Amino acid sequence: MTRWARGLALLALLATPGAHGQRPGWQPFTRAFDAYAAGDSVVGASVLMMRDGRVLAHHEYGFADRALGRRVDERTIFHWGSITKTLTAVAVMQLRDRKRVSLDERVTQYIPELRQVHDPFGSMDDVTIRMLLSHSAGFQNPTWPYKAGKSWEPFEPTRWEQLVAMMPYQEVAFAPGSRYSYSNPGFIYLARIIEQLTGDPYQSYVYKNLWAPLGITHSYFGATPYHLADQRSNNYDVVRDSAGHEAVVANGRDFDPGITIPNGGWNAPLGDLARWVGFLSGAAGNDTVLARTTLDEMWRTLFATEGDAPGDSVGLSFFVLWRDGVRFIGHTGQQAGFRSFFYVNPKTSAAVIAAFNTTNDARDAESAQGFKRIIDAALELIAR
Repeated sequence: MTRWARGLALLALLATPGAHGQRPGWQPFTRAFDAYAAGDSVVGASVLMMRDGRVLAHHEYGFADRALGRRVDERTIFHWGSITKTLTAVAVMQLRDRKRVSLDERVTQYIPELRQVHDPFGSMDDVTIRMLLSHSAGFQNPTWPYKAGKSWEPFEPTRWEQLVAMMPYQEVAFAPGSRYSYSNPGFIYLARIIEQLTGDPYQSYVYKNLWAPLGITHSYFGATPYHLADQRSNNYDVVRDSAGHEAVVANGRDFDPGITIPNGGWNAPLGDLARWVGFLSGAAGNDTVLARTTLDEMWRTLFATEGDAPGDSVGLSFFVLWRDGVRFIGHTGQQAGFRSFFYVNPKTSAAVIAAFNTTNDARDAESAQGFKRIIDAALELIAR
């Protein structure tokens, strides 16, 4: 039996009701989780389940740094990629609730440079903040679309003026506000609006208004602080050479996400994500960050999704996923070699969070299918 087949067999066990204290299905799930990780050549990973803001169970797999023999533990810091967008969206909604901005305001009121983008459907002045939040403004997916695999190319653009310089050579792909299409640069534009409204750099606003009130203390953007360096996970890619041989390549612990921090720059251990997701799931005392009614508003479906979206539909940044009549809210992330996801069951306040430090480029389609299967297995844990 292949490693992938063993993984599928273990995932099937989750259909059988079990009892493990307050964690039904947890043991077969973690066996399936490990089988998926092994089959996909993942170096290190971590997952936790929570309810009502409390962590019920956690599980670690493999190495945070294989060369150093440092195993993943509860303190290990992963990169969360596009899950960062949920920070940016909540920050915007904070400002909306404080009457500092309206979601239907024109984006060009704050970023007039966007008028340089070609809009064959009308005027760029028609693009609103709500459209950016719901991935419906028509902008492209990648922030830096000019990659040819050269060693001198930047990982991502590092300065605002680089994005502005690209604007005359881009166009919106459909009439803004008419449908969904995932866009990373849209969240950079939202961060610029936050900065103009508050006078704070984006990172400072998040630290002061989101992380501090929630007691999130080991999160950061950009380079790892010296006192957290030993907790930072390396990240890895699985690549295939011309002879068909696969190899796991370490990319180095830190990398420069540049201007893309608001759409994918969050670094944190799972414990910090648990505080964030606990706030999202309705843990007591967190209304100081955002009202429950506003979160409910963000979770209402605005557009059906397509392709490899994290859900069947999207609201204001958050994705909605239905499985067997149960609604889940969540997001996924992928940047450098890291992959991650979280999903919340709003009805029960249960949630699951997972991070992996390896991306399998050698078997991309097969790896993506395995990632989706482990998400489905995780959803089974919190479906009731």
